[in-house]
Amino acid sequence: MPVSWRTRKIHTSTPADLVIVGLGNPGDCFVGTRHNVGVEVVALLAQRCGQVLRKTSEAALVAEAKVDERRVVLAFPQTFMNKSGESVRLLVRRWNIAGCLERLVVVHDELDLPPGCIRIKYGGGLAGHNGLISIRTHLRSAEFTRIRIGVGKPSSTGTLSAGTGADYVLQHPGRADREMLDDAVARSAEAALALLDEPLDAVMNKFN
Repeated sequence: MPVSWRTRKIHTSTPADLVIVGLGNPGDCFVGTRHNVGVEVVALLAQRCGQVLRKTSEAALVAEAKVDERRVVLAFPQTFMNKSGESVRLLVRRWNIAGCLERLVVVHDELDLPPGCIRIKYGGGLAGHNGLISIRTHLRSAEFTRIRIGVGKPSSTGTLSAGTGADYVLQHPGRADREMLDDAVARSAEAALALLDEPLDAVMNKFN
């Protein structure tokens, strides 16, 4: 991931057309883990747009890109997963989308989906995901768009303790799962940008 640690303040008043937030944990030891697949989507989009993620005062690595004259903000909170909402609240305020949270797209790992499967949804339950719970707490709303990337579960029984789940998502996947996740990251990036031009239902029908 191209990263510059130079802090910059970005001043804006016009609402961004899309704010895409990839959830994960900062630090080299978390790169490539299941929990950081959302970050990989943001990093891929930044690379494709020729932008560099830079640390900002919103406690995030951020890049702003123009996509067909639309403003797209790409962000990776640096607050660790369970405090993601602290950064997302600042991002929403900075890019002036508090009154239009449908422009917020959160990309995250999902234990309840098979590896490589992606699902797009708006609002709804959070399935115990600590990053999403933090965002809902700080925004006082769960009415934002989510791109869920399946990472599967650590056992074939379908049972999963909280401790086991936490250990599993912090691990690096094996080669077969990694290939499926790489494909899911690429499709998720495509789906996120499709939201600029297509209604949510159309994007869901196309990618789900």
